Amino acid sequence: METTENAYLDGRVTIRQPARGYRAGVDPVLLAASVPARAGQSVLELGCGVGTASLCLGWRVADLSILGVEVQAAYADLARENAQANGQQMDVVTCDLSDMPADLRQRQFDHVIANPPYFDRKASTAATDAGREVAMGEDTPLEVWVDVAARRLAPKGFATFIHRAERLPDLLGAMQGRLGSLQVLPMQARAGREANLVLVRGRKGGRAAFRLHAPLMLHEGAAHLQDGEDYSKPVRAVLRDGAALAFPL
Repeated sequence: METTENAYLDGRVTIRQPARGYRAGVDPVLLAASVPARAGQSVLELGCGVGTASLCLGWRVADLSILGVEVQAAYADLARENAQANGQQMDVVTCDLSDMPADLRQRQFDHVIANPPYFDRKASTAATDAGREVAMGEDTPLEVWVDVAARRLAPKGFATFIHRAERLPDLLGAMQGRLGSLQVLPMQARAGREANLVLVRGRKGGRAAFRLHAPLMLHEGAAHLQDGEDYSKPVRAVLRDGAALAFPL
């Protein structure tokens, strides 16, 4: 497999990923920044790909116990190599999240994170690249992702998902009865545009009222009027400095 090496967090994390197929963008970095993890806690990433989200989180929060689950063997191998190259400890299990090994099904985690496939293939066209299709085309139903996350959480643990805004009803519906204290952070590309992404957090055993936060603006201004990037200040701090994303508990 031909790969490229890409820098995240202004070079603090280096990720090797396929030159063709699914390539991590800013979404897993935003997901990692939103996780309220503390040193010494445990994290499970469902569908970890090449490890981008987990390794960005591991750079920001020291002494985490991180485990990733990835169905594509080639991507799982890259995740292991990326962890080693970045001097981080991350275990990766190659399996389908709906058919995890028995020992993993007995474990519980303080945090479960996921960036599930965005596109329901009943209403969209499959990608030609097999790796990209597995990453982007929903094969395992979203409800299964949420159910697995909830089952693997320790009491009072948090599950954090990033997804497309149009799938928010499905995501919240799947969380009902499984997770509580639900929170949604919409993310819009620019002022005046609809939110196209959402961060959604739920807590196992949580009882707090639902919270819909003010949208996070990803870019400054209503249009891109200059060369170079124009990320908003909080997003630039996440992407360039590895800062946490303000997403209150």
